[in-house]
Amino acid sequence: MSSTRPVSDAPGAVPPASPATGRPPSGSIWKDAARELVRSPVFITCALVVLVVVSWALFPTLWTDKGKLECDININRTPPSWFPGTPPPGYDVDLEGYPLGTTTLGCDMYSQLIWGARPSIVVGVVVTALTALIGTVLGLAAGYYGGRTDTIISRITDVFLGLPFLLGAVIFLALLRSQSIWAVILVLVVLGWTQMTRIVRGSALALRDQDFVEAARAMGATNSRIIRRHVLPNALAPIIVLCTIYVGAYIAAEATLTFLGVGLKPPEVSWGITIAQGQDFAVAGFPHLLVFPCIVLTVTVLSFILMGDKLRDALDPKGR
Repeated sequence: MSSTRPVSDAPGAVPPASPATGRPPSGSIWKDAARELVRSPVFITCALVVLVVVSWALFPTLWTDKGKLECDININRTPPSWFPGTPPPGYDVDLEGYPLGTTTLGCDMYSQLIWGARPSIVVGVVVTALTALIGTVLGLAAGYYGGRTDTIISRITDVFLGLPFLLGAVIFLALLRSQSIWAVILVLVVLGWTQMTRIVRGSALALRDQDFVEAARAMGATNSRIIRRHVLPNALAPIIVLCTIYVGAYIAAEATLTFLGVGLKPPEVSWGITIAQGQDFAVAGFPHLLVFPCIVLTVTVLSFILMGDKLRDALDPKGR
């Protein structure tokens, strides 16, 4: 009897599901991937960074005793005591209480970075969840049923793919005339579901003619049951990898839109707002106004992306 081949050449493909259970065999690529990830210092480091940032978003008061709107304009732009250079004349402030200095509005920079994690994480997670849901449903329908269903979904996907992502987001937010977190989420979801749809469609196309799917169909299983019990479980690996990467990408997108002036607005606190407020003063002798929020944003986004890369490598049988 010949050995079973992967169901797809795409990274993240998993062994075919058993016709009897509809699930990948136990002890399969998932356990192998877990062992690979545990031994990866890059993945562990990135996972720890993500856990810290998520804890900032969920429990900010565990990390700071200052409120997100607790500011004093009289001490604005105070640099950290250990930062290169000396404080400007006229500053008589206890710098030990402001380890990262203060913002342009006199808010504690450290506290602003803690409180700013919440909208970024909310946008990243909610947009990723919604785009994954939409993309998975449409991709499975297009790839499994084919024919007219595939044509209609593919053409609609092509139309949205033709819209430049950043430019489209700026235009849609300007038309909405609303700069709330939910407006940003709505626009990113409208423009962001296409790539997930195409990836899932490709997986469904590769899976629908596999022997275990044909066997389930011959046994009288309905299309919805075949999709739910046989096709979807084998398409989960690339979906999970994409979701991990997308969280970081959407966090960066929210910060970019906010920096351009069409995203979030004060009194909301976010990393994009902090960067936008500090850009004009950073070149005037207050570099900490840009350095710290940019570092936090970059490290967070990079951690999600590297986690996704490591997940993809671990779930790729050919890579091991």
